[in-house]
Amino acid sequence: MDRSILGWLLIGLVAGVLGKLIMPGKDPGGFVVTILIGVAGAFLAGFIAKSMHVALVGGWENYAAATGGAVIVLALYRLIVTRRNR
Repeated sequence: MDRSILGWLLIGLVAGVLGKLIMPGKDPGGFVVTILIGVAGAFLAGFIAKSMHVALVGGWENYAAATGGAVIVLALYRLIVTRRNR
């Protein structure tokens, strides 16, 4: 995947949408929040992979890692928003 801003947005969009499909539910936010969650998940996955000395070289590996990161970020987002709304 290209390392440009457009590439990060594309992988973020796909990872965010897949993350929401894996963890369905009512979440505040729409299209932009989905992209931001996906991009944050991609950054998280990249950071974890780099710290573990794992090279994500294939296209599907990047998307799978970013989706896993998006699921983690979405779970944290829901935890924070739920506690704040109590």
